[in-house]
Amino acid sequence: MKIYTSRQVGRKGERAAAKFLRRKGYRTVARNRHFGRNELDLVVKNKQYIVFVEVKARSVEGEDTLPYRPAEAVDREKRLRTAKAAIAYLNENKTALCPRFDVIEVYLDRAKKLRPVKINHIMDAFSANGNIRR
Repeated sequence: MKIYTSRQVGRKGERAAAKFLRRKGYRTVARNRHFGRNELDLVVKNKQYIVFVEVKARSVEGEDTLPYRPAEAVDREKRLRTAKAAIAYLNENKTALCPRFDVIEVYLDRAKKLRPVKINHIMDAFSANGNIRR
């Protein structure tokens, strides 16, 4: 079985997340935007929200899931860096839309060239101050 790099898994996961969101009626407005060391994986919008999406992709064997959730990797520091990047983005791109922070977990099948087998969308996952909203 082919070994995939974390960069390959990440890129494939972001593409799968963008496609998933497009099917849900969102339009992608930015990908991989950097503001210093802070990054936004995806910025999407619909009629009501501008959504800053943190994508966490993991490769799995077949339909097996992992012993942990990929979203667990979005720790407080990552949430705060994402919020800082979102503020910088909004300073450059004014909008009347309501901001929201989502996390998307993408499970990719290693045996099938990283085909997505499961996507979990956690809407309004955290606030701008880094607190989890579950």
